Amino acid sequence: MEALTDFPKVYCPFIRRRYKVINGFKEHGSKLKLREPVVYLVTNEINPGYEWVFTEKEVRAVEKLDGTNVKLKNENGRLVSLMNRKNIVDPLQIMKGKTFIIEGVFHAIQKGYVKESGEQAGECIGPKLQSNPYNISYHTWYPFELAYENLFYKSFYEHERTFENWSNWFQNFLRSRFYMKAHKCGFEEATFAEGVIFTSISRKTAGQTHMAKLRRDMFRWYYEPLLEIGEELPPVADEDIES
Repeated sequence: MEALTDFPKVYCPFIRRRYKVINGFKEHGSKLKLREPVVYLVTNEINPGYEWVFTEKEVRAVEKLDGTNVKLKNENGRLVSLMNRKNIVDPLQIMKGKTFIIEGVFHAIQKGYVKESGEQAGECIGPKLQSNPYNISYHTWYPFELAYENLFYKSFYEHERTFENWSNWFQNFLRSRFYMKAHKCGFEEATFAEGVIFTSISRKTAGQTHMAKLRRDMFRWYYEPLLEIGEELPPVADEDIES
């Protein structure tokens, strides 16, 4: 199978800074998915180059699914490449490896998500991924272009685009649209979404930066009162930080 291009790194529209965790890491760090006693939090300063997230009318806030990134390529209905990040996935390797990705792709084929020809990128979710926040009994691969059409938040346009508004939205109201669709339930029954991807089709067409991400775990309130957060740490290059 041929290798596909890796997923481009998507940055936050706010400047983020690193802070030391003083207390609570041993007890709660694993549950909060922290690898070290450090949290990387958003500030209310706009990240230079991402002003478009706050000003352009056509920007959509699309639910960021919590799974693993998977790209595939088909030619005339034949799968010619399948990748999980930089790793090629062999669909014929059935005795070991990440067979749940294959399950997810076949489920997506049954649902009509997969094009007969062309390259697509999406998120594989299900029981073996990220503790299955969507409480589904199967694995599925959900293409990004489908998320753009089905998982965007119309309420995004009803409020001023400010740090304070988004902090309140993410903390109290950002429910998973995928969960509501999968379980045919209302707002109150749904789990919280991981976050959103801000995206602009016109900027993509123009070859400009067209995606930005914001997650609930980027806000300070996400870790309180479980963790005691201390002083700011020296900055490091954003490229050196995985999340």
